[in-house]
Amino acid sequence: MMVDQKPERTRRLPRAQRREQMLAAATEAFARRGFAATSLDDIATEAGITRVILYRHFASKTDLYQAVLDRMCARLDAHVEEPVGGFTAASIDSLLGAAIESPAGFRLLFQHALREAEFKERIEKFRSDITAAAHLQISAVVPDQALARWAAQLAPVVAIEAIIAWLDAGQPDPAQAATRVRQAVMGVIRAAAFDADCLLPSQLVDKDCHDQHGKAQDE
Repeated sequence: MMVDQKPERTRRLPRAQRREQMLAAATEAFARRGFAATSLDDIATEAGITRVILYRHFASKTDLYQAVLDRMCARLDAHVEEPVGGFTAASIDSLLGAAIESPAGFRLLFQHALREAEFKERIEKFRSDITAAAHLQISAVVPDQALARWAAQLAPVVAIEAIIAWLDAGQPDPAQAATRVRQAVMGVIRAAAFDADCLLPSQLVDKDCHDQHGKAQDE
């Protein structure tokens, strides 16, 4: 005797909890494949729900993507306070904290969203603000203002890319991750402040360049 089996019904959740579940699933899906290559069916599958339920909360894929970005930007804002005195060690710690809390969201913001014309404006604004903050600090130690602007544009990029590379590597040695990212950023600042007459720029990492140059001449 054959018995018809009804498909298992999706468990009902409070609306806010269901929305958070869908945003978390969409973040993972969009971070893997980007906006264009990810379908609503992909996201529904990721969330373990039907497409019908997805449409009850979001009118379109664009609406959902924007909500995902808003969610991650809110997390970033919660971690990265208004910069005081420049792009500091605390700024890097905050970026890293946001990345640890949501690796997929961090990648989505700084890798995928920048490539999407209709979504990149907000991310570019964040980068512009953090570049201005970096310039406050760097211009105090780099007298050449053109080089200070160069380093201010590059330092936040290095920090973000270093964090993403650390996530991609499996988050090794987390206790020292912030220190390593800060060292990468300091490399940019040292390069901008580098004395062109010094023959051994690589020695700037540990010792004064001119001291090393003097020792080399003695030898």
